[in-house]
Parts: sequence; structure tokens; C-alpha cells
Amino acid sequence: MAAAATASSSYSSSLVRTFFLLNRARKLPLSIISLPLPTTTTTIKSYALSRSISSSSSAHCTTQTRPIQPSHHRPNVIDILQQRGFIESITSESLRSACSDPAQPPLRVYCGFDPTAESLHLGNLLGLVALSWFLRCGHYPVALVGGATARVGDPSGKSLERPLLDPQSLSANTSSISATITRILGPNVSILNNYDWWKDVKLLDFLRDVGRFARVGTMMAKESVKRRLESSNEGLSYTEFTYQLLQGYDFLHLFKNENVSVQIGGSDQWGNITAGTELIRKILQCDSVYGVTFPLLLKSDGTKFGKSEDGAIWLSPKMLSPYKFYQYFFSVPDADVVRFLKILTFLSMEEIEEVEAGMGREGYVMNSAQRRLAEEVTGFVHGEEGLAEALKATEALRPGAETRLDWKTIEGIAEDVPSCSLPYDQVLSIPLLDLSVSTGLLESKSAARRLLKQGGLYLNNSRVDGDGRKIEAEDIVDGKILLLSAGKKNKMVVRIS
Repeated sequence: MAAAATASSSYSSSLVRTFFLLNRARKLPLSIISLPLPTTTTTIKSYALSRSISSSSSAHCTTQTRPIQPSHHRPNVIDILQQRGFIESITSESLRSACSDPAQPPLRVYCGFDPTAESLHLGNLLGLVALSWFLRCGHYPVALVGGATARVGDPSGKSLERPLLDPQSLSANTSSISATITRILGPNVSILNNYDWWKDVKLLDFLRDVGRFARVGTMMAKESVKRRLESSNEGLSYTEFTYQLLQGYDFLHLFKNENVSVQIGGSDQWGNITAGTELIRKILQCDSVYGVTFPLLLKSDGTKFGKSEDGAIWLSPKMLSPYKFYQYFFSVPDADVVRFLKILTFLSMEEIEEVEAGMGREGYVMNSAQRRLAEEVTGFVHGEEGLAEALKATEALRPGAETRLDWKTIEGIAEDVPSCSLPYDQVLSIPLLDLSVSTGLLESKSAARRLLKQGGLYLNNSRVDGDGRKIEAEDIVDGKILLLSAGKKNKMVVRIS
């Protein structure tokens, strides 16, 4: 793939095939590739809350982990993440030694995802990357989908209370998000739904067995609570106030029943995570649980990537095509590209340093670093097929590209660019300047003529040289579609009806 980072923007199909062959081989350092991956999956069973809490606390803490076969040396995942700028806070430095001690069993680590939308988004990607690092270093990742906590709503990072979703929407979202997690992380991740144990919990039992261990002063001191009370005219509902206790109990449940001893999350989850470690310490008298947070992935204006924002970068191909996903990372500013390579890809630090050094060398090809970033992240999220689709569309839709366009390729980006439909007789023999205006690609015929003289008007990626150019039958790709381009970025798909 070294050629991909220094070549011009043209890709050939042979380069794409070469990328796939090399991509598998370079994903991990050799010391990590050789590690056997965990293959266990677990199923949650409902249980009575009071019975679960009343089991022997002190004995549980000392017999928490299952016996395993002796393991080879494991790379220290905490050291790796910290080197890449992934660690913001950690509840105890003893986690570092627990991660690499060959005498200790692999850790079970979880990250939560509330199904408040049909798809995960770019802000969730850090959690998936972190789980993948734990998996690659020989540990057991658990993805917890919050089918129960999503009915309450996490106030962290929110200025207003989340709108509540109906049970049908939550169920559909849960299924969709679970499928996305499996697609990205593979079969070696356990996916659990906290509704499986919350649905049978009774309020009085919860208050008696869990609520009495929670201190209101401590809950009020959580940063997410303080911010809402200080900044929102609507304050904070009791429902949202209890969210940290619900998430804390999830950690307690997973610790007791699934041997999960580590919770990871964004920096805005610190209060929720420590609520769980405190519950485990108080109820089970056990300190061998840990929390880790990583910095939030922020936009250039300092705001989070979220589901409620316009232009969210979704991880589901149904909501955002691999092509559009790829184009997002291909367009990130130079100032962000190295940071994103460290936290969103699995390239070695040596490779990333080489990319960074290349950006400062004479003859550096613009956006080569972004191309490497886009390839790595798109391959992780959408797999080899999704990346192949993105690369093919990127090359075929590049103005001036020699790759032959076909109907399927153009139609594949129709959701990502403006499009319109016109009858055949309103397209054939029509001057291209007129068509570029009638379709809305350009505002006026004079603007179209000016762009044409500057060499920036394209029909099916071929530059248009004469202002008398008309649409001919052979211009209509597969008899179905046209692609008009004004410069490199502004495009219009014209479907022929």
C-alpha cells in the first residue's frame, strides 16, 4: 500500500486488488497477529434482582474470573492506547499490569451503545476501535446495547432531554445496531442487551438492594448533572438523573454474571462508569474492576459528532454509502489527519510517523495522507467490499478519469449527490449549457459558459470544450443516466425516464 499513499489520485483496478491482499497482512504487528482470538459468546438470562445481590459478595470477588489455559505474553493494550492518544482517564493504574500479566486471564471489557437511532455514528466509532484493540491484544470484548437505558436517556453531553422512543423503534434500532457491531468487529464479540435483565426488575427491589448504596451528593456532583442543572432552563428530570445509577448497575450485573471487569467509554461517560465501580465496591466489597475513558471525537468547531446533528456520519451503509463515508475522511483537514490515523486506524505508530513525515517532504501529493486514512477507516467499518465500492466510485466519478462509467456506479452515488429525472425527449439534442441550468447544477447560462471556458464543465467525467455541445444518444450511460459535473465536487445525476 505504499504506492497508494504517494500515487496521484488515479486508481486502477489492479491497485484495488493489491490493496486487499496487502491490507490483511498489515493490519496488525506480527506479535499481535499470532495471538489466538477468543471465540466465546454469552447469553444473558433474566434473574431476580434481590437473589442476585444476596449471593456471597466476598467469595465472588476472589473467584470472579474463569480458569483459562496458560497464555503467551499479551501486548499491553493500555500502553498501546495511551501511545496513540486514546486514554483520557483511568480509574486505577493497576489495570495496566492486569492487561499484560501472563499469569492473569484475559480481561472481559465492555462498551455501551444506546439504540436511540437506527445506526451508530462516527462518535461511536472510537468505542468500536477500542474494543477491537482489546480483542487484538487477546482480551474478550462485550458490546452492550442499551435497550433499557435508552428508554431513560443519558443526559451526558446533552443540553435538553432526549425524546423518548416507542418500544417498536427501540427494538428495530437494537437489531440494526447489533448487526452493525457484528459486521465491524466480527463474531468474536459478545453482544448483550440490558433490557434482558432490566425488564423483570421491580422498583422496590431496586431501591432496597441498590438505591440504598447510592449517595445523592455524589450523584449531584457528577459533571453531566452539574452542567445540565447550570445551563438548562428545563433543568434535569428525575428520570435522567437516575441514568448513572442504571448504567452503574449494568456494570455490577456484568461483573457478577459475565465476568466483565472493565468498562470503556467516552470522556463524557466518566461519571456513569465510576458509578458502576462504586456500586461494585460497596455491594461486593471488590476493587478489581476498572474504568477507562477516551477523548471524544470532536468536529473542527469543538462539537461532538452526534446522531441529532445535520450531516451525521453514520456507520450503516443503509444510511450513508461507503463512498460518502470514504469521501468524508478523504476531505479532513491536514491538521486532523495524523490524529485520526492514530485513534481510528490500526496502522503502527512507525507507519503513521512515516505518513506524517511525508506530508512535509517536497513533492508530497496533496491528500495522500487523507487517502490512507480514508482507506483504513472505510475498510474497518465497511469491509473489503465496501472499500472496493468506495474506491471504484471515487475513481470513476473523478472528473477527467478514464474509467468507463456504468449505470450501476452512477446510481450508487445518487443518494449522496443532487439528482433529477427528465424525459428522454427533454434531454436528447439539448445544449449542455441549457441542461446544466435546467437541472440546477448551475444558476445561469452565463455561469455555465464561464465555467466551460475555465475547463470546469464535465459530461460523464469528460471535459466539455465547446459551448455548442449537445446531448447525444451515446452520451446517455446504458440508456438510463447522465452525470454532469461543475468542477471536482459539484455533481448532478440526471435519470432519463
